[in-house]
Amino acid sequence: MPQMMSRCLSLRMMPLIPGALLVVAAAVPTGASAQPQPPGVSLSTRYVAGQKTAVIVLPVKGVSGDSVTTILARDFDYSDRFNVVSTSTAPLVNGPPNYALFSKLGVDGIVQPTLLPSGWVRVALHDVSKKSVLNSKDFPLPSAALSPAWRLALHGVSDAVEEWITGQRGIAQTRIAFTRGGRVWIVDSDRANVTPVTPGGMSPQWLPGGRGLVYSVLDGVRNPIMATDLGTGSQRTLVSTPGIEHSSPAIAPDGRTVVYARGTESGTDLYAMPIEGGAPRRITVGRGRASTQPTFSPDGQRIAFMSDRSGHPEVYISDLDGTNAELLTAAAFGDRDYRAGPDWSPDGRLVAFQSRNGGTFQIMTINLRDQSVKFVTNDGRNDDPSWAPDSRHLVFSSTRGGTRQLWIVDIETGRSRQLTFGSEARLSAWSPRLLSQ
Repeated sequence: MPQMMSRCLSLRMMPLIPGALLVVAAAVPTGASAQPQPPGVSLSTRYVAGQKTAVIVLPVKGVSGDSVTTILARDFDYSDRFNVVSTSTAPLVNGPPNYALFSKLGVDGIVQPTLLPSGWVRVALHDVSKKSVLNSKDFPLPSAALSPAWRLALHGVSDAVEEWITGQRGIAQTRIAFTRGGRVWIVDSDRANVTPVTPGGMSPQWLPGGRGLVYSVLDGVRNPIMATDLGTGSQRTLVSTPGIEHSSPAIAPDGRTVVYARGTESGTDLYAMPIEGGAPRRITVGRGRASTQPTFSPDGQRIAFMSDRSGHPEVYISDLDGTNAELLTAAAFGDRDYRAGPDWSPDGRLVAFQSRNGGTFQIMTINLRDQSVKFVTNDGRNDDPSWAPDSRHLVFSSTRGGTRQLWIVDIETGRSRQLTFGSEARLSAWSPRLLSQ
């Protein structure tokens, strides 16, 4: 077991002090605008970039106990903020933990879940250095153990514990929508519960709160933009015109506006309309060129999109009405230049996109403050990035495993994992943080 730096966890239910070097600094990149930080449990030692907190999830008694332990530990691992110590190395705990033994294992925090007779789960977070319980809370779980709703609620538990430790809520309680076999599917962030949710469609985007999806349908006739309610399964048409291709919808952060690409023989341009219905408003005037793949800024005032107005695809940014358009990605004016598929990070700092490099496509990010560019992938063909709510993880399609599947990457460490298996999967969209259903 690698020796970890000893850390002391202390409960501070107050906003973090600006400038303090705490574990939450991992999620606040240099140059980000100053924002109030959420309360949480912070590390008293100085944060060192790339260093993780070591946690262990104790075994849980009960019929579903093994599943509780496994899911929570995996959520912490997938967050890329923790080193998860194997449960098999845990000393037996009957009563207060033997903190000295856990300290020898390099453990900073002990997560102790207990299934209650009510079906709820009680979670206690222990500080090994302080030899005390820092926080404890009872969380409701649906009665149907191992059901999708039960698993989603348990993901919410791990997200809450992550917030206790880092000050930032986790992203386990999220889902990813994607296209497979001409239909829209969803999958949990830990790759469980792969489920088709539409009879047809592609390019899904989440409505605020994750209550539904908007997507395009290319049926060769009306090619509409559709919306589906994931709770009821009901569907409705947002826009549909015979002979016109409607594609790549994007939803404003407030859920009131949809921007989409409208393609005709004279070109493809972006249009905006109220999601509840109304007259479309033209945003771009391409004059035979294509503008498509819009994505909203977090404040809903600007969009990034792909356009080939310069002669080849590049990423541009404009105001929502189409004014003040400017080139975001540098153009080298070569035949092989191709930059597309932008997605604006929830914290507003970065835009991820796909770029053709060396004959294949890779995922890159560009910092909106200083225009610095960073490669995120380098293996196989990689397309269509979509940000997680933490602005740290990206989901994208990749051929690195042979067939095109969805992968997730942590942009801070470069660690990646495969999300989907089986038939080809692409055109993914990461949900906002969800509530238990």
